[in-house]
Amino acid sequence: MEKKGKRIVSLVMMMLLFFIVIAANFQGCFSAASQTTIKGKSITPANDRGGSAVFPVTGNVYPAGHYSVILNIGNPPKAFDLDIDTGSDLTWVQCDAPCTGCTKPSDKLYNPKNNRVPCSSSLCQAVSTGQNYNCDTPADQCDYEVQYADLGSSLGVLLSDYFPLRLTNSSLLQPRIAFGCGYDQKYLGPHSPPDTAGILGLGRGKASILSQLRTLGITWTPMLRGSSDTLYSSGPAELLFGGKPTGIRALKLIFDSGSSYTYFNAQVYKSILDLVRKDLSGKPLKDAPKEKALPVCWKTAKPIKSIFDVKSFFKPLTINFTNAKNVKLQLAPEDYLILTKDGNVCLGILNGGEQGLENFNVIGDIFMQDRVVVYDNERQQIGWFSTNCNRLPNVDREYNEGFSQPYAAYFGILEEHCPATYASKKTNIFTKK
Repeated sequence: MEKKGKRIVSLVMMMLLFFIVIAANFQGCFSAASQTTIKGKSITPANDRGGSAVFPVTGNVYPAGHYSVILNIGNPPKAFDLDIDTGSDLTWVQCDAPCTGCTKPSDKLYNPKNNRVPCSSSLCQAVSTGQNYNCDTPADQCDYEVQYADLGSSLGVLLSDYFPLRLTNSSLLQPRIAFGCGYDQKYLGPHSPPDTAGILGLGRGKASILSQLRTLGITWTPMLRGSSDTLYSSGPAELLFGGKPTGIRALKLIFDSGSSYTYFNAQVYKSILDLVRKDLSGKPLKDAPKEKALPVCWKTAKPIKSIFDVKSFFKPLTINFTNAKNVKLQLAPEDYLILTKDGNVCLGILNGGEQGLENFNVIGDIFMQDRVVVYDNERQQIGWFSTNCNRLPNVDREYNEGFSQPYAAYFGILEEHCPATYASKKTNIFTKK
C-alpha cells in the first residue's frame, strides 16, 4: 500500500501492548509494563494488560517509497526487513524454496523447516478468503496468494515460527506466529519493488500479526469441580486426529508436570494406537520391535536424524475441551513423538492401564513442551500458551540411561499404585524447560 505521512499503529491485548510509531525522524518506541520472571521465563500477571517492545522504523516517502522495520524470525533468530503495511493482513517473507521474483540473495531468504500450517487451520481459511479454498486432506499445506493495489503479488505457503519480541524491561516473549513464505513474487506496477525481504501485514483481519498476537493470550479451561484437591483435572474433552473426530469423548484429564509422557486409559490408548498405525500404512516407516526406549517405535531405512524428517508421516492430535467454547490443545507430531539415540521415532503416549492408572488420563510433559502452563487455583482454571521453551533433557546422553522407564509421579498417582518402581522418579516440569 502507498505510504503517506505520519502513522501510528497500536494494539492493546492481554499479553502484549504493541506499538509501531513512525515519526518525522523515523524513530519508533515501545513502553514496557511490569512482568514477573519465574525460573527464567517471563510472564505477565493476569491483571496486567501491558508489555511492549521497540522497533526502530526506517524509510521515507521518496526516494525509497516505503517504511520498514526489522523483525527476527525463528530459533535461532534471523533478521528480516519488512515493509510496513496497515492495508493488508498477511505478513510474508521471501522464501528459499527456490524463489521466483525474489529481490534478496539466498542467504537473506527464509528457509522452511517442515513448519507448515495445515490447510485445516482457521488461519488458512482466513488467507484463502475470496479464493477457491480446498482442504480435502487436513494435513496438507496451506497455499496463499495475496495481491496488492500497486499490482504486486505474492504466492507461497503458510508457515509458523517464533517471533522473538524483546521488551523494554529486557524480558523476552517468543510467540509462534503464522506467516507466508513467498516463493513467487510479481511486481507489475510502474514502480520498482521495495528492497525489503517481505511485508509486515498490520491490518485488522484474522491473519494479521496483530490479530494473532491478540489471540495468543492464555487459553483457559475450567478445573473439574469436586475433583481431588491434590490433582489438577479438567474435562470433559474429545480427541481429534488429523482434525477429524475419533469418537473418543468425555475424557477427564489430569495435568501432571511430573509425568514425562502422556497416559491414556487402556481403551483410549488402543484407539489412538490403531489410528496412528492405520494412518502409517503404506508409508516408509516400519515397526522397530528391537527399540526398547518406549513400547511403540518405528524406523526407516536409515537412522532418523530429526523428528521433523518424519513429521509429515504423522497427523496432528487435538484435545477439544467441550466445557468451554473453542478451547483446544493443539498437538503437532513433535508434541507426541520422541527420537531415540538409535535414530528411531517412538510414540510418547503410553497405556496407563499397564502402569496401574486404571481410568486416569494424564497429560504429561511431552504435551506441555514449548508451552507455559498456568495453574490458577483462585479462579479454578488451567491455562496455557505457546512459547519457545527448551526441550526436555536427552536422557540417553545426559543420564546414560534409556527412556525405558517412563514415569508419572508428581501428584503421587503412580506412587500409590507402584511405589517401588516410581517413587524415586519425582521431577518437575519447571526444572526441565
